[in-house]
Parts: sequence; C-alpha cells; structure tokens
Amino acid sequence: MKVGILGSGGREHALCIALNRSKKVSKIYCFPGNAGTKSIAENIEINLNNFKEIKDFILESQIDIVIVGPEKPLVEGIVDYLEKYNIKVFGPNELCSKLEGSKTFTKNLCKEYNIPTADFGIFINSKDALSFLENCNLPVVIKADGLAAGKGVYICNDKADYSVAVKDIFEGKFGKAEKILIEEFLVGEEMSFFVICDGKNFKKFGTAQDHKRVGEGDKGKNTGGMGAYSPSKLDNEILNKKILDQIIKPTLKGLKDLNTSFKGFLYAGLMIVKGEPFLIEYNVRMGDPECQTILPRLKSDFAEIIEACINENLIGTNIEWFNDKSLCIVLCSKGYPEDYRKNLEIFNIKNIDLTENQFIFHAGTIEKKNKIFSNGGRVLNFVVKSKDFKSCRNQAVKLIEKIDWKEGFYRRDIGFKVIK
Repeated sequence: MKVGILGSGGREHALCIALNRSKKVSKIYCFPGNAGTKSIAENIEINLNNFKEIKDFILESQIDIVIVGPEKPLVEGIVDYLEKYNIKVFGPNELCSKLEGSKTFTKNLCKEYNIPTADFGIFINSKDALSFLENCNLPVVIKADGLAAGKGVYICNDKADYSVAVKDIFEGKFGKAEKILIEEFLVGEEMSFFVICDGKNFKKFGTAQDHKRVGEGDKGKNTGGMGAYSPSKLDNEILNKKILDQIIKPTLKGLKDLNTSFKGFLYAGLMIVKGEPFLIEYNVRMGDPECQTILPRLKSDFAEIIEACINENLIGTNIEWFNDKSLCIVLCSKGYPEDYRKNLEIFNIKNIDLTENQFIFHAGTIEKKNKIFSNGGRVLNFVVKSKDFKSCRNQAVKLIEKIDWKEGFYRRDIGFKVIK
C-alpha cells in the first residue's frame, strides 16, 4: 500500500523508517519531509496549511493511508477535511484534538470526569490572572492555552517570574491567547505514557521520558525536546493500571459523551506523585523526540498496526516489543531555542556507518545539490538501542562526535536519572 506522512521532523523520519520495514508498504510520501526522509520516501513540497492541495495530491497519487505527524494540522481539522473525501487518515479529528489544542478544554474535562490533575484556575485577562497570583502559594505553573510548540510553559518562583509569564502569553508570544492557565506545581517524577486508539479500543504503546530544558541538569529554557529515553524507569504494571483506569479510560469516555471517538496516538504527559499519576497535559500525536526512542523498540509490523486502527480492528492485533532500552540525543543549532542560524552545511553525516541498532533521524535538515544543510533549531536525532541506557548514551555521543558539527550543541546528560 501507499502511505503518506504529514510533517518534516525527527518524528516523521522515524515513522518513515518504521513503515519502510513493512512488506505491506510499497511507497511512502512525505509532506514536505526532510533530508533524511528523502532517502526512503518521496518528499512532496506542499504547504501543510493548504488542505485542498494536500487532498488533491493524495487522491491523484492514490495514497491508501495518511498519517498526520504534527499537532497543528490536527488541531486545525485536517482529519475531518480529508475524511469528507473518503481518505483514510490516522489521527484524531478536530474535536478530539482539543485535548492538545486547548489546555483549558482538557482541564475542564478532568474536572467533570474526576481525572487526577493539578489544581488550576483559568483567566481571560492579565488583571484577573495577576490578582489571583498575588494570593497563590509559589511556585506555580503558568501555561498558554493554545499550541506553543512545547515552549509556552513557565514555572514561576516569584512575582517577577509570573509577571513576565502573564505578559508574554497575553501579548501573543505564543500566538493569540484568549485564556491563560495557572496550575498548582506538583512535585514528583515525570512520565510520558502512550496509547494507540482505533476509535473503539486502545492499547498501550510504550512509555518514555523526555528532557525539555535546554541545559544540562534539566536547567534553562523549555524547548521542543533535547532528548529522551524509553521505557520510563517508572513503567510497571501497578502504575500502568492506575493510569489506564484513572486517566485514559475516563478521557475516552468523556470524548464519547461528546459524540466523538479518538483515533490515533494519545500521549499523556504525567507527574507521578508518591506512586499516584496526575495528568499534566495531553498531546494528540506521537511525541518528538519520544517517537524516535519508542519506534526502534517495536518488534511488530508498524504498518499492520496503523492499518488495523484505520479499520477499527486494533483489538485483533498483537503489539510486541524488543526488551532493549533506547535513548535519543538531539543535536541543535547554536542559539536554540532562541535565535539560531539556518542553511549551515553538515559535512560528515553521509560518511557515518550505523549498526542495525543505531539511528540518525533527521529533523531540521534539507538536502541541496547532494549536500545536507540545517533547516531548523533541532537538527538531528541520534538514537541507539541497547541492553542498558549507559551504553545507548555512550554510543550516541560517539556518533555525534563523528559528525563534528561545529555549529551545533547537545546535552551530554540525557537519561542522567537512570544512568549511574
């Protein structure tokens, strides 16, 4: 079958490679893809905001299944649009995508269905928000309501912090903001928990832990993700059952009560406090870079799983995993997550020999005249699958050193909480 993938990041390159391993897949298209996807798929230069152009190409090329990688087109309703033309799409519809597109939608759902989450307040102007904050116990967490590419979150320890956060959000640093979310700061350990859904049933699809902060020791500004590892050290049957019973199932029931159903990847960002899970946020797609650490551990045929979801037959599909650990280090362009340069050549990447358990997933790259150039803040993902996290990290660092890209930087401590 022919498969189309929307997106251009490391996640989409990982999706490409997983699909390319399947005998069921005859051709892959990437919209628009990157220098990495170009080697195994046909990159199609299309504006992801132009749903009609995407639809026309899918129909003309007779693409059987479309997978939507990033959150923005999901939140803007691309699934609903494509399904009107009988195109089979893996990803949630516009209403379900509000779980990520509107943090206040998710918080209100939590309140109605008794889903454990941090206490919160929702405000529509800076005056009321600041007045409320005057009486809060610090620290607090302040979030932009809409999409912010993983960056619209502030942990505020004092008045100066929360004043900047409120100002930034309401002045549109992360796009137009009609609401702001102020949350209780929970103390615990983070966990990323994934399920895959076919609209009727769901199955667990791995766990991971990412590193959002730009600096080592998890310090500095939030980013889209500096690295990740899978599985989470917290992954166990007792906790998993609590997450499914207290968080995932009530959420899917809440959507069903709204006369809709979830199809695609549902990613719960959790805080585990004394063994109890609390929902921090939902993403309605695979995480990036969590996807890059999870998919290499998948033993089953990824295309068969996606096809089963499209046909609402996930219940009859067995999902098997390798026992190995996996770790990803993201190589970024200097200056990220603030200002950084683009179109910088990466000289040595084509000379790297990889073993079957080593991967380089391209993110912000572009190929021009047979040369690879940077095209974003997060440029390359170095992923290694091994029996232990320390070996994974050591091998990933050695691969980065072979690239020897002077314009980049990375964190050497990814996985420090699980590596002694």
